[in-house]
Amino acid sequence: MTEPQFKMANGADSFQTDGLQTKTLKTSDVYRTLTDLPARFNDPAILNGYEKKTPHPIYQTTNSVYGGKAPSVHTMPNQFHGRGNKFTSHLAAAGNYTYSGLNTALDKSLV
Repeated sequence: MTEPQFKMANGADSFQTDGLQTKTLKTSDVYRTLTDLPARFNDPAILNGYEKKTPHPIYQTTNSVYGGKAPSVHTMPNQFHGRGNKFTSHLAAAGNYTYSGLNTALDKSLV
């Protein structure tokens, strides 16, 4: 079953709550999300770096056109399942692997 996609009538990702204050549209306002959804997924307006740059026509690709679009609530994930840090914690406690075998390689003379 797919979730219905809602879009504001004017195409914007913000709406007015009382006529004076503008609130940015969050993913949880449109879709059913998990309660512990990180802020970077719930509020796409906080993501920066999507200003419009006009690249040289020779180097413009379709991927740069797609990647230049700012994310909206319709393209953000509505659930997040983070991984634990058990392996990293164990590696930090034990330290990196060091080879302690016999070195049989010939050394080159610099003379």
